[in-house]
Amino acid sequence: MSDANVFMKATDIHKSYSHAKGELEILRGVSLEIKEGEALAILGSSGAGKSTLLQIMGTLDRPTRGQLTCEGRDLLAMSDEELSKFRNSEMGFVFQFHHLLSEFTALENVMIPCRVAGESPKIAKEKALHLLEFMGLAERAQHYANELSGGELQRVAIARALVRSPKILFADEPTGNLDSQTSGKIQELFFRLKEELKLAIVIVTHDLTFATRFPKVYRMKDGQWV
Repeated sequence: MSDANVFMKATDIHKSYSHAKGELEILRGVSLEIKEGEALAILGSSGAGKSTLLQIMGTLDRPTRGQLTCEGRDLLAMSDEELSKFRNSEMGFVFQFHHLLSEFTALENVMIPCRVAGESPKIAKEKALHLLEFMGLAERAQHYANELSGGELQRVAIARALVRSPKILFADEPTGNLDSQTSGKIQELFFRLKEELKLAIVIVTHDLTFATRFPKVYRMKDGQWV
């Protein structure tokens, strides 16, 4: 694969933590290339290192050593402030738990990334309402977290991840906290997003059925590809 076709590239990523008995290795030389608009899944059991890799590729953590580039830019050479701005404009994140702010409505939660970026309240509201409608949640826009179901909360979280029109969406066990019926609906939503928004999607999961629906699947065990 030529670099011209690669959107994001992780090369020889290592991650370890020091503790009383020495070094704990989480990632052991993992490399991964993601094409623009590509959807892939990273499959593995708990403790395999897949979430750590996702956090590093999403610039939420830094590797012990290795390289990480996006559209030719060296992400690890950026300052924390530069990375924060980059994440808010280029990346979206969905986690197992929705992490919505309980004192805000669904609409206000979706607006947060836009407001952090300095967009006007009017534009932020228009974008957020459009996405909530896309998610089938237009009538729930003024509801608070404790008034929404688990599936609705996760759809609000996905809308928040997409409100800045990122080029890549990272999702860490996005259906892991949902019942099977709701999980199925959220899974279908990810494939709809892939088709309609044409963004790259990287899903971390231990759900074999979900993972194998993706055109490309990587398996991880003990911090390495299997």
